[in-house]
Amino acid sequence: METRELTVVAGSFVGFQLLFSVASPLFSSTFTPGYGRLPSTKLTEWNSRLVSTVHALIVGLFCLYILWFDDAVNTDPVWGEPGLVKLNVAITCGYLLYDLVLLATNWSTMGDSFFVCHHLAALYAYGYVLSRGVLPYFANFRLISELSTPFVNQRWFYEVLKYPRSDRLVVANGMAMAVVFFMVRIFVMPPYWARVFATFGTEAFERLGIGAQVAWITSCIALDILNTIWMYKIARGCYKVMMGASGRKAKEVSPLKQNHVNNHTD
Repeated sequence: METRELTVVAGSFVGFQLLFSVASPLFSSTFTPGYGRLPSTKLTEWNSRLVSTVHALIVGLFCLYILWFDDAVNTDPVWGEPGLVKLNVAITCGYLLYDLVLLATNWSTMGDSFFVCHHLAALYAYGYVLSRGVLPYFANFRLISELSTPFVNQRWFYEVLKYPRSDRLVVANGMAMAVVFFMVRIFVMPPYWARVFATFGTEAFERLGIGAQVAWITSCIALDILNTIWMYKIARGCYKVMMGASGRKAKEVSPLKQNHVNNHTD
């Protein structure tokens, strides 16, 4: 790993830590009155999720830029010039390390084995990108999934601030979360794996060596399994909200009908 990438990883780690401990409390207490009334455990998770949103927006938008404009990476997905991709991946690695430390120090209230598996699988695969500069297209493509994270975090913000589930903002965010999560984590699976399979048996694939090949394929399988599990949970939650909304509408209509009949009877 080059000095530049190490510097970005370390800088990201420190930067996200400062955002968590300094910037988020100041920003949130200024613009969200309910922030100061939260218990300490919720404050920790609030700051964590705000950092998560900032990271997701940075790497997600950077990912789209590379996909649209980095011809070298798109032309040669295995060995293309990885400069911009390594920068984006280094930012993500710094964030993942920061988040693992945060989870470890707050395991009783924030611990989640799925997130730990996700972070370790990602770090395992991204280590090859940073150390050898391989698979830039595929490494960058995986980061598109971060675009769903702000919606997931916003759902939690609404919930902890006790917004009713029937609130239009909550419903709109929930629907957007389900759609975006599906688009950037599930819908993209077939084209991604088609591009993966297209490299099998090529000279570029053989040059990777068994270590990089195993790290690449196994980490992708693990991440896609986790994404599928999360998609199921999100879809189930959306279904419950929609059914709950339908039930409330039925209850609202029923008294009106009853009153209408009573009025005529009287």
